[in-house]
Amino acid sequence: MLAIQYGASAVGLVSEMPSGPGVIPESRIREIADRTPPAIGTFLLTSRQDADAIIEQQGRCRVNTIQLCDWPKPGTHQKLKDALPGIAIVQVIHVLGEDAIQAAEGIAPDVDAILLDSGNPHLPTKTLGGTGRTHDWEISHRICQQIPRPIFLAGGLTPQNVKAAIEMVQPYGVDVCSGVRTAGKLDEQKLWAFFEQMRTA
Repeated sequence: MLAIQYGASAVGLVSEMPSGPGVIPESRIREIADRTPPAIGTFLLTSRQDADAIIEQQGRCRVNTIQLCDWPKPGTHQKLKDALPGIAIVQVIHVLGEDAIQAAEGIAPDVDAILLDSGNPHLPTKTLGGTGRTHDWEISHRICQQIPRPIFLAGGLTPQNVKAAIEMVQPYGVDVCSGVRTAGKLDEQKLWAFFEQMRTA
């Protein structure tokens, strides 16, 4: 509610992940989703890759958006669309190099939006978000220019760099986690500063 008060148009609700911060139980995700104003996006961050498992998870959590933090099995996006009408599908692409451009081009027709992050799903223990690291914003800018879908920018954004990130990448929106936290807790002063810098961009 504090994030919404400062202007957030969506909240990310992190379910079970192989690594990273912010994981909360599905029961808590549902409680938050049920209490969030209807105009606010409730993003379920999921590491699941199987359509049936994701569909069941959405049914338990009752969010209005699914954020696929890992690359799902072939056919998953269409199956989710068919089974969950009215639920937005956002695919995360971890920008490790220029191959992210081809990945975004390939997946764009099957999703409602793309989120560019700085994890690495190829590590022995996958990192799928919350790294606090930036990536090559030039690649992200090219994706924003070339892909006819809303593109969110994530990865290492802070009150100190979000203005520069927006001006360079020109995304549809930005996503922040660790950059507005202190000792793992949401920091109101950092949150205020983040939105102030974002509005000046």
